[in-house]
Amino acid sequence: MSHSVTDSTVLLGHGSGGQMMKRIIDEVFLDAFGSPELLEGNDAGVATLPASGRIAMSTDSFVVSPQFFPGGNIGRLAVCGTVNDVATSGANVRYLSCGFILEEGYPMDKLHQIVQTMAETAHEAGVSIITGDTKVVERGGADGVYINTAGVGEVPAGVALSGANCRPGDVILVSGTLGDHGIAIMSQREGLAFSSTIESDAAPLNHLIADVLSAAPDTRCFRDPTRGGLASTLNEFAQASGVAMEVDEDAVPVRPGVQAACEMLGYDVLQVANEGKMVAVVPAEQADAALSAMRAARYGENAAIIGRVLPLESGARPAVRVRTGWGSTRILDMLVGEQLPRIC
Repeated sequence: MSHSVTDSTVLLGHGSGGQMMKRIIDEVFLDAFGSPELLEGNDAGVATLPASGRIAMSTDSFVVSPQFFPGGNIGRLAVCGTVNDVATSGANVRYLSCGFILEEGYPMDKLHQIVQTMAETAHEAGVSIITGDTKVVERGGADGVYINTAGVGEVPAGVALSGANCRPGDVILVSGTLGDHGIAIMSQREGLAFSSTIESDAAPLNHLIADVLSAAPDTRCFRDPTRGGLASTLNEFAQASGVAMEVDEDAVPVRPGVQAACEMLGYDVLQVANEGKMVAVVPAEQADAALSAMRAARYGENAAIIGRVLPLESGARPAVRVRTGWGSTRILDMLVGEQLPRIC
């Protein structure tokens, strides 16, 4: 990777539209991303999609603080977050755009790290970054760097995943341990020390989703439990489908360090953000096949069946319950307010 940009920090001129802007685009972004569509230098990247059929598209903005944390940085987060959002539709994720808002004075070596990480993560996911944008704001106008990414993919014929598809008798799965990302950011931001390093779980899960769909073709829906964690995801499913859901607390995979940190900080781990986990709801008869596919996939070795979909009792509203190890139940509400700001 070339580091021939001579300026040590981002300057206002890098967003000017002139020679300095061309230099940072050529030597930072094009050098790392380098897709044929991007290298053409047009205002829009022209790419191939099916002549007929459906596409899925999503966009997200990333403002995480700090920008570097155990297990990744804002660049990995930006690629994984959008890849996973598009992939939850069952789409074959193909292309990404990326927009950078840079603060004057941001260190150029850190920008190189972020961009290189984005390139490596996109390669891992099998997607191309085909267009982008760069803006520079005055000192104090942003916190170093913000990134927006948008993604697009092809939805195969016959695939129609939705949170409104859940039916009584269905089974709920998660692809791995919960709470890793939120606690990693908290520990880094607050300078908390634990006996072992807690790392963000940020990961592209499009290949895992494809494997699950192949093994369990009648999967109802996928969702990545980011802000609000598993609690928000399951409540959204329950409300969209008009059902109740029950989670077995002892079946939910959580790393001991994450569980200890949540207890110390007063957090419910089921409400803590994740960036490399996937929730799936599948028909009961396909649950074992879906679980095996998750566990065989990269990033899915700790997958587990954690609960079930139930019919609503007469007069009841859609809700999510947690069954504790003691046999009692409690209501699992969506997160109220912001548990930890700027988590992604």
